[in-house]
Amino acid sequence: MLALAEENDGLLTAKQAREAGNADSVLARLMQRGRLERAARGVYRIPYFPSNRFSQYREAVLWARAGGGPRDVALSHATALVVYGISDASPHVVHLTVPRKARLRRERPKWVRVHRADLAPGEVTVHEGLPITTVARTVEDMLASSGQVSLVRQAISGARREGYINRAEAQRLARRVARYVRTIEAGKAASA
Repeated sequence: MLALAEENDGLLTAKQAREAGNADSVLARLMQRGRLERAARGVYRIPYFPSNRFSQYREAVLWARAGGGPRDVALSHATALVVYGISDASPHVVHLTVPRKARLRRERPKWVRVHRADLAPGEVTVHEGLPITTVARTVEDMLASSGQVSLVRQAISGARREGYINRAEAQRLARRVARYVRTIEAGKAASA
């Protein structure tokens, strides 16, 4: 059980603990003794593991997957920008995308915002051990949900600088942003 938690910044799910051969009664005893804390329904934390900058993101992913939840989840939107480190985004919630038909039977933590979309395999990658939407998908999500053009442009520049995308992809994304801006401006002109 400790090895599982080490892989996830001191976090593990009840399902993972059971699969490792630990009965629910063992989890209950560890909680009574203060050696395990409940982080969210079905997600536990070993308290002496130090948190790092990705701990909350791992917790959100584990929360979504716990209790038979969907496997195909990914950090997305402004949270993806933070994980990549390519912009000044500072969301007050963790953005998580799950499949449209996914059933999340647990109460959603207040600090998690769930988006529903069926992500194609090419739209998700693993970064720092976390499932995360690709830069291109993140740009699309940001334009669709927030329209923060300056933040998206900053992210494209940062992604190119950090080597997450090549020059051709950066140019393609910049053209996509320009089309978005033209569409918004045309809509404003038509309504004026």
